[in-house]
Amino acid sequence: MAYQICLPPPKQCHSYNQNQCQYRYHHSKPKALKLLQYHSQHNNKDTLLSKRSLISSALAFILNGFLPLNSEALPDKELELQRYTDVDQGFTLLRPSSWIKVEKAGATVLFEEANKGSNSIGVVVNPVRLNSLGEFGTPQFVADKLIQAEKRKESTKDAEVIGVTERPGQGGLQVYEFEYKVDSTRGGMKRIFSAAFVASKKLYLLNIAHSDKPENPLDAHTKTVLEEILHSFDAAPST
Repeated sequence: MAYQICLPPPKQCHSYNQNQCQYRYHHSKPKALKLLQYHSQHNNKDTLLSKRSLISSALAFILNGFLPLNSEALPDKELELQRYTDVDQGFTLLRPSSWIKVEKAGATVLFEEANKGSNSIGVVVNPVRLNSLGEFGTPQFVADKLIQAEKRKESTKDAEVIGVTERPGQGGLQVYEFEYKVDSTRGGMKRIFSAAFVASKKLYLLNIAHSDKPENPLDAHTKTVLEEILHSFDAAPST
């Protein structure tokens, strides 16, 4: 069972409507989101997750079929963010309230903008033998493998890491965040925001993508909103 919880607005919010229980951002630039797909591999029962399986998993991120071919621009309008919490799977995040929830194989949850399926935000949850991301590898190690996987794709012209961070999540768990850009023949330049954490022997992965083409680059305000969604991804509070 999944439900939505409205919380006090983050500091970055421009305004907060208490009656509608929504965060309001006034933005006018395009947004595109994509789903990150991940499949864990275990070489034997004594191995948690090897570097080899990490590389294979990173390839699965890129080759799973959730990449949008084209990113369409949003019209100038308010973007309202609501908190979405999946109690059964144990995670929470902010998401655009006007986007619809759709079903897709491999996705734990996927939201798409109406009539523009290439604009999406998705989460994948998979069981693992890890207790924390520290056992998985350092943030830089994971980022390097993601970029290596991107560059192996035939459609990729270039891929570059922009930022790698680690932050504390619910109960002190480790959350890794990545920002990188990809230039591809399948949609041009994109900015990618990803986050991952491990809780209760499950690996949680969030992926956000936005068009960042030279003729219409990602502006500072839109980037702030995307980062707000990224930073909101966390384990659901215990009840």
